[in-house]
Amino acid sequence: MKNSYLLGLDIGSSSVKASLVNAETGECVASEFYPKTEAPIIAHKAGWAEQDPGMWWDNMKLALAAVMKQSGASGEDIAAIGISYQMHGLVCVDKDLNVLRPSIIWCDSRAVPFGEKAFKEIGEEKCLSHLLNSPGNFTACKLAWVKENEPEIYSRIHKFMLPGDYIAMRLSGEVNTTIEGLSEGMLWDFKEKKPATFLLDYFGIDESLIADLVPTFAVQSEVSESAARELGLKKGTPISYRAGDQPNNALSLNVFNPGEIASTAGTSGVVYGVSGKVEYDPKSRVNTFAHVNYTPEVTRLGILACINGTGIMNAWMRRTVAPEGASYEDMNRMMASVGIGSEGVTVIPFGNGAERLLQNKETDCSFHGINFNKHGKAHLMRAAQEGIVFSFCYGMDIMKGMGMEINKIHAGKANMFLSDIFRNTLAGTSGATIELYETDGAAGAAKGAGMGCGLYKDNNEAFGSLKKLAVIEPDRSHSQEYADAYSRWKEILKKVL
Repeated sequence: MKNSYLLGLDIGSSSVKASLVNAETGECVASEFYPKTEAPIIAHKAGWAEQDPGMWWDNMKLALAAVMKQSGASGEDIAAIGISYQMHGLVCVDKDLNVLRPSIIWCDSRAVPFGEKAFKEIGEEKCLSHLLNSPGNFTACKLAWVKENEPEIYSRIHKFMLPGDYIAMRLSGEVNTTIEGLSEGMLWDFKEKKPATFLLDYFGIDESLIADLVPTFAVQSEVSESAARELGLKKGTPISYRAGDQPNNALSLNVFNPGEIASTAGTSGVVYGVSGKVEYDPKSRVNTFAHVNYTPEVTRLGILACINGTGIMNAWMRRTVAPEGASYEDMNRMMASVGIGSEGVTVIPFGNGAERLLQNKETDCSFHGINFNKHGKAHLMRAAQEGIVFSFCYGMDIMKGMGMEINKIHAGKANMFLSDIFRNTLAGTSGATIELYETDGAAGAAKGAGMGCGLYKDNNEAFGSLKKLAVIEPDRSHSQEYADAYSRWKEILKKVL
């Protein structure tokens, strides 16, 4: 009997990944990403960040071709396609579905003033009770920026969409989006349970620019004849799941129910908890979105604490501070020679644009407490990883203040979770047990597609094969040292702010 496969695509800002999962066993049989060096981000001005959506498509084609070759699968063997994507981006197309300008991506902060003005003029209570957030720096505000600053381009917009919607459009020729997608753009009204027309009306944006709504788990569209020819897929293959990268990361770790927590630490870092009741942070430092299994009838919300400067800071430390040619493993070995608290060196790691955790302030990264007579590279590198962990814990403290319990963190064994120091510091400071699993966003999206096309009856069947690789318990014998270092970090952050 021929194998049936599920294809998952993960459209990141650093790379695009494709994974092929055996539908019957749940095993990932092939996985590949492109480009092999970090994808470029265009920054014409400080705080700006754009990417060409065509680049995502080109890298997706390369990754897809590689997994098909690795697995020996053909287009006929693929039962369904799922898509995960970088959140909050803006893609604008004309009536012929041509892209009108580069995508304004998640870490671009130019729209912050638009969100702040809307929050004040519409009213904080109305925004928070309907959107569960301030309009902030999300997709709706990025579109408002285009309307004001690029009116000629705005006048030609037929539809706007998120990065994953764009890839689905290229696959199918159809433009659609999900409630989860609208919620991450501040375009879903949780009180009225419909698109947030009041925010569109405030910005003077026509509701017709919103893509058609489809369920997160369903046959949303099918691979077109032209895309099938270009990619070697079968015409009519269903695209049956789509979600932003953080809700999808939670799905990949089988985090669906209230009280369950997922975390990731790639270019940016995230702690993502599922809630069964409508909750929001009055200061919008953490954000509440529809989770993958949210429906207007069933409340499942993802509360997300995001830190922009996570893996990107560790990469900067490697390029700038570590000895030339040092690997991340070499860095971790060097750091191990330095004790908890980095002998007084503290790093505030917010050097990658406006931070929601800090109410959209841009503080830049800063180092504190350096003594030229006793501190060296190892201290700086350890302090950087500790600073990243403390920013995670700062976000978790806000989530706890909203009533969420955090006793266990699910994460993939990847990116910064490969570092013993990062993992032990997070467990030791937060007091939570960390469970590491063998999964990734693309493989998760593939299984989401299996749920969407009906191959799996529920998430437990889809993720029954998920492999637990390690458990990290908090080291209670050093809890005071972790607490002291975190306390010092918070005091310095207060002064920086």
